[in-house]
Amino acid sequence: PPPPAVQRSAAAPGLWYEKAAPGDRRLGKVVTLAKSKKFRDNHGKVLLEGHRLIKDALEAGAVPQTLFFSTVGHLKLLPEAEIKRASLVKVKFEDIKTWSDLVTPQGLLGIFSKPDPAKMSYPAAQLASSLPLLLICDNVRDPGNLGTILRSAAGAGCQKVLLTKGCVDPWEPKVLRAGMGAHFRVPIIASLDWESVPTNLPAGVQVCVADNNDPGAAAGNTSLPRGAASAPASPKAPPKSSPRAAPEDEEGAAGIPELPAQHYYEDWARAPVAVVIGGETHGLSVAALRLAGSTGGKRLIIPVVPGVDSLNSAIAAAILLFEGKRQLLWRHKQEDDRQELP
Repeated sequence: PPPPAVQRSAAAPGLWYEKAAPGDRRLGKVVTLAKSKKFRDNHGKVLLEGHRLIKDALEAGAVPQTLFFSTVGHLKLLPEAEIKRASLVKVKFEDIKTWSDLVTPQGLLGIFSKPDPAKMSYPAAQLASSLPLLLICDNVRDPGNLGTILRSAAGAGCQKVLLTKGCVDPWEPKVLRAGMGAHFRVPIIASLDWESVPTNLPAGVQVCVADNNDPGAAAGNTSLPRGAASAPASPKAPPKSSPRAAPEDEEGAAGIPELPAQHYYEDWARAPVAVVIGGETHGLSVAALRLAGSTGGKRLIIPVVPGVDSLNSAIAAAILLFEGKRQLLWRHKQEDDRQELP
């Protein structure tokens, strides 16, 4: 079929766009493919939806390939110099509703080159608030949880976030929605194997793991944690792996280090520090516990009332990250006060 007609935007005279035929199945197929992990991995592209997310991406330096919009007015809300680099395609709102995963679509979709954290321009306010605090996600497989965790990491001022290979793809649409722009505020290094995790950490870092198993809790509240660490139930008990751990983790269970345990509100955040959060189902891998042991790390316990189920991973991450932030800022203030003494 002939190519769509090219038109100049009256609202933004410097922009030219194509007008697609209603119900164009080829475009629908492109959008559907762009949602798949295989497409993201093979073609290095991601699908973004909504003004906020696309604007954040453009301002951070993400490269747009194609933008689909239902009204020209959508383009006026985006930086013109950046969207000129993309193919602009005007489509019917009904088509976007068909393609969208949102309950109330905004009428704006974009296919971008997959962002490279090393080439991104993160907001100045975010960089100014960055702390020597890192987050490592291990086996976090729920998209909503991971997106919420990334949002908390950006809010706490994390230096970077590391995702191991057991985690869900951070560029999955559900993760992007839950992240609310966090992908373009904090560097995210994904698909790491545990051998390469230390090379992405600063020298002298201490790695601590989240753990909902409180050794001081009443008897009967000894269930293995979900959304925290699958670590031994007591620091004095023989090390053992979680029954939820993968077979390869069980094979190396004898090598699990015995980490000291303490409550999360006690002193633990000494710069630089990294916190490991495990997923709801599989918990932490043995490799995570070994890394923590090799850096002199601790098990950070978030006590809950006996009989109450453990906290989910996103909640545990938020509590630990903001407590880590509080401790690091307090320690920094103490150092400044000492320097000011005569």
